Amino acid sequence: MPAFLDRAAVDRALPYAALIGALRETFAEGLEAPVRHHHEIPRAGKDPATLLLMPAWRPDREIGVKLLTIFPGNEAATGLPSVQAVYLLFDGASGAPRALLDGTALTLRRTAAASALATDFLAREDSSRLLMIGAGALAPHLVRAHAVVRPIRQVMVWNRTPERARRLAGELAREGFEARAVTDRIAALQEADIVSCATMSTTPLVPGDRVRPGTHVDLVGAFRPDMRESDDALMRRAEVYVDTTTGALAEAGDIIQALRSGALSREAIRGDLYALCRGRCAGRREPAAITVFKSVGSAVEDLAAAALVAASVPG
Repeated sequence: MPAFLDRAAVDRALPYAALIGALRETFAEGLEAPVRHHHEIPRAGKDPATLLLMPAWRPDREIGVKLLTIFPGNEAATGLPSVQAVYLLFDGASGAPRALLDGTALTLRRTAAASALATDFLAREDSSRLLMIGAGALAPHLVRAHAVVRPIRQVMVWNRTPERARRLAGELAREGFEARAVTDRIAALQEADIVSCATMSTTPLVPGDRVRPGTHVDLVGAFRPDMRESDDALMRRAEVYVDTTTGALAEAGDIIQALRSGALSREAIRGDLYALCRGRCAGRREPAAITVFKSVGSAVEDLAAAALVAASVPG
């Protein structure tokens, strides 16, 4: 049986700086990652749950698949994370199972690291003020990862439930950030250099006409076509990038809805992480530009992270 690597082992093996570097190398080199399998599971009287199967492989090196569930409202109802997962890693030469990993911890860290990788291309070098919209399990990871690539000192946290924003701000303050909870999301947008949004909203939370020039907007939620964190105005004003073009066009509500309305054209999507890491498209070019990175998650990121974890295990 393969070894089980729990949350603590995954966290130890994936410091943000090392993981960001591994993702940069993996997107530059490339690997095989089909579009993930996406299944909706109805629940009586509740929003549907989602089952995702995410395979990827590097021939003769590694094969991996993540099994992931998304249960909206879980944290409030049960105290469990909304996103839970396991990851199974196989040897690419023999097909033998190598390791079973805590996929929830893996997902949190690789998602934050992918956003930070994009931020390193797209945010102004002097970005020091971050607005975190959403206070779920992913939010502190996003703050910490962004702080690896930019000199983040001030963090504002907004959440629909103010108490959760206050708890996260307190946690971040204990880590040394100048963190505070905010109730006026629009006013906070006027202060932020980077806006990171990780919610399950179906209505826009980042109005484009209130985002100031020079801001980088990191959209991490809205993983279904009916979800959205940005509005058409933001998509019209911004230079738009995605994690993977295929995934964004298939699943990203922010992209799909803007394409449908005409606020965004396919040609206006400037590039994805493959193109950025391979130098095939430019990142930020003007200090006053508004940039947007839309992430839906990719099995590329999971395999890169899982391989890094497995390499940390002696023997």
